[in-house]
Amino acid sequence: MTYEVNNTIYITLQNAHLRLSNENLMIEHPDAPLRMAPLHHLQGIVVLGNVQLSSPLIAYCARHGIAVVWMDSYGRFQGRLEGNLSGNVLLRRAQHLALSDPDQTLSLARQFIAGKISNQIQVLSRHMRNHAENAETLEPAINSLMRYLEQVPETRTLDDLRGVEGGASRVYFGHFDLLIRMQREAFRFQGRNRRPPQDRTNALLSFLYTLYSQEYASALESVGLDYQVGYLHALRPGCPALALDLMEEMRPAFIDRFVISLINRRQVQSHHFESPRPNTVYLNSEGRRLVLQAYQERKRERVHHPDAAEPVPWAIIPHLQARRLARVLRGEAPYYEPFVIR
Repeated sequence: MTYEVNNTIYITLQNAHLRLSNENLMIEHPDAPLRMAPLHHLQGIVVLGNVQLSSPLIAYCARHGIAVVWMDSYGRFQGRLEGNLSGNVLLRRAQHLALSDPDQTLSLARQFIAGKISNQIQVLSRHMRNHAENAETLEPAINSLMRYLEQVPETRTLDDLRGVEGGASRVYFGHFDLLIRMQREAFRFQGRNRRPPQDRTNALLSFLYTLYSQEYASALESVGLDYQVGYLHALRPGCPALALDLMEEMRPAFIDRFVISLINRRQVQSHHFESPRPNTVYLNSEGRRLVLQAYQERKRERVHHPDAAEPVPWAIIPHLQARRLARVLRGEAPYYEPFVIR
């Protein structure tokens, strides 16, 4: 499949061949119709998996400042081609200058957390609509989350904001067990724990959060941002701080809903986990294989995004949000807009 969003074309059709023809991008595949896209308005080409590019096409992109990004089939960053017209040095400079500006840092961090709490509200609200018997318990929780959301713009420091985020997460995860409809004993959830996870549901959450952070690191690399220079998460050697910042809004929207689906559909069961030490639970090899397969299938499902004219795969959402952030840092947009599910 191919998707064009914000002057960037994404190629996910495996074994496709891309070539240059009269300043047009030609997309060829033995089992799919020929597709053409004019190159003059493109800013980037992102290929995922086994996609071949001809040498003349690569040279044309380099001369005309069209970025080419290679990802593997899991969406992990492999490499990037930039021509002389690239503005990524200026983008990185803007990223660092924003970190030195307390007001801009706080503004960005507020939007990350506002998106996260908004999606937490949506997750609980969806469940309440589908299971009215839980309304008496979930409605006060949703109202509490709304009050936390209202506090986000009023925070004056990052520590204040982190306090609001922590309070909202306690409310949200305090009601997460209600979302588990099947295998309730095997996947009983009594609160978020990590390093190490102490139950099967937390093991799933931790495994997939770690996996998903790599998606955002790749997406940030693909637009030319440094995924280690973040605004909400503390800067530490080896920590993908900006990737963790940007994925905050998508934890409930994508990963949490996916985990609930895996459990309620019985795609994962108790025998897919192991406990090598007391109070320590991880997916076993069979469980990891199963979850990874389901994860890739989930990323291929499509969702509406305001920046796209047609539904796009979930796999592309991190790239769209990374581009939104880049536009803010360049001064092309007044504020970062998180992606909130409906």
